[in-house]
This record gives sequence, structure tokens and C-alpha cells, in this order.
Amino acid sequence: MGNTLPFSLRHMTPSQTLAMLQQSFFCGKPKWNTDREVPDLSGKVIIVTGGNAGIGRFTVKVLLEHNAKVYMASRNMEKAEIAIEELYVSTGKRAMFLHLDLADLVSVKRAAAEFLSKEKELHVLYNNGGIMVPPVEEATPTGYDLTFATNVLGHFYLTKLLLPTLISTAHTAGSVRIVTLTSMVHYVATVDYGTFKDGPARRKRHPFDLYAQSKWANGVLAMELARRYGDQGIVSMSVNPGNLKTHISDNSRGLMTILVKLILIHPPAWGAVTQLWAGTSAQAAHLNGKYIAPWGKVAKHRRDVDDPEKGKELWDWLEEQVSCVAELQ
Repeated sequence: MGNTLPFSLRHMTPSQTLAMLQQSFFCGKPKWNTDREVPDLSGKVIIVTGGNAGIGRFTVKVLLEHNAKVYMASRNMEKAEIAIEELYVSTGKRAMFLHLDLADLVSVKRAAAEFLSKEKELHVLYNNGGIMVPPVEEATPTGYDLTFATNVLGHFYLTKLLLPTLISTAHTAGSVRIVTLTSMVHYVATVDYGTFKDGPARRKRHPFDLYAQSKWANGVLAMELARRYGDQGIVSMSVNPGNLKTHISDNSRGLMTILVKLILIHPPAWGAVTQLWAGTSAQAAHLNGKYIAPWGKVAKHRRDVDDPEKGKELWDWLEEQVSCVAELQ
């Protein structure tokens, strides 16, 4: 399987191919300057999941430079503490470590509880952390597809637990933002709920196809958040950060290793531009339910991402999964 081209790439339509090319190789360079155009964020409390590396680390750096109080939510404490110290040296500001393993729902619950024990407000939640094309054999101890658990289920649960605080903050601040990373590959996703958990059907899927459907679900989740909570001050956007040379694909094997090296071409710092624009700029303050492509451009996601029935179906499935977290402890 590791040497075959993914189903989703073998069956791309011309329109899907065009959208992916436009958002990867023909998107130019960022024009929005994070040094000059990110506003002063004094008094703002922000969480960045996966904040110790790649896009997340650059995002944390810029947020610190503009005076935000930033929680770096990461799985590996040692790597996070190294990143926090290095960012302190370069910015003079220290991020707060929040232990979070997105693939472990109990860890997600503990992370939310820890944050809520320290803070009464949350102005921006960056659902940034993720994993790309690990070997298909890898699943979570509780039986979920590792990619889907990390990219979608963990972020859903974290967002759900933090929603009351986000909404109460919005009542004072006027609005708050939830920025969820998706990808251009959502255009080619073939979605099968039977592969969200481990089993024979999942193990027949290519890791790239599992990744693509997780990014589709990220987009649907962002839209459903916008639909359900937009009238309570939530501004929810999905963001394609661009094809970036980060460590997200370190677990890939075989042909996929070659493919991702050909596709991932832009500097990681450029990826931070799009989600920083979405999370902090005045221009994005009213873009609830929008899809943001590189580098801060409103684009059209795949049509079914905006389907209320798809949104409800995914939301209900995710709700069912997290409803029994107390039993896992």
C-alpha cells in the first residue's frame, strides 16, 4: 500500500485539480506582514495546539511578540519546554505550557480543566496541531484512526470544553475566534465513517486518504461551529495554511515520502501568516464560516463542507464519541 498512489489522487476531477494547484503552486508570496500588521494583543489569552513546532511555533512567536498571553498546548513536555525557552530568548516573552495529547480524550479533558483553572477568558483558539500520513497500522489505544483522532476528534472535544469560556469572553470582548486548520486536500477526500475507527475497512485505506478525510472533517467542523454559535460571538474559520515544509509528514513511508516532498514547498513561517491573519486581523473579524486560503484570501471550500446535514451528521458522531470520556478515566 505504501507504494501505490492514493485513491483520492487517482480520481481527482479537473475542478479539484485546479483548486489544489491554485492554492499550492500559484498562490504567490504573503503580502500581509506579521511584524507590522498583527495588532497589539495585550490582554488577549490565546491557545495554540501543537505550538512547539512548525506552523504552531511560528504562530506562538508572533503572538508573543505582540503581547498576547499564549498557551502552547503540546503532547511532548520536553520539546515544548525547549521551544518555550528558545522563544523567550528571541521574544523576551514566555509562553505557558499546557500538556495536551489530542489523540487521548482523557488528556484533552485534563488540558481543558487545567486551562480553566487558570484563566477566565479565551480570545482565540487555534486548532493547529495535527498529524499527516502515519503508517495505517497506527491507531489510538482506544481504537480510533490516529489521524482522525488527532486532527478532528481531539480538537472537537477541546473546543466543546472551552466553548462556555469562549462565549462568555465574547460577551465582553464583542467576539472571539476559533481557527481550525484544514488543507487543500479536503477537495479530494473520500469520506467513510467506518474508517474513523480501526478495523478492516480502515486498514484498506491509504494513509493519505485517511488524512484527506480528516481535513474535510476539520472544514465541516469549523462550519458547524459557525452555524451553531455565530450568534453568540463565535467567529469560526477553517484555514488552509499552505503547502509547508514542516515535520507533519515525518511518519510517512514509501511513495508518500517522495510525494509530500514534492508538494510541501513553502517556508513554515508562511503558514503562520494565514492563521495569524484569520485570528487577529480586523479584516477577518466578520468572516464567520469562511474558508481562508494562502495567504489570507477568502476562498471556496468543497461544496459539501457547507452542507448543514453533513455538519449535523459529523457533530452528532463526535458528540457520541466524547460522551463516554468519563468512563475511560
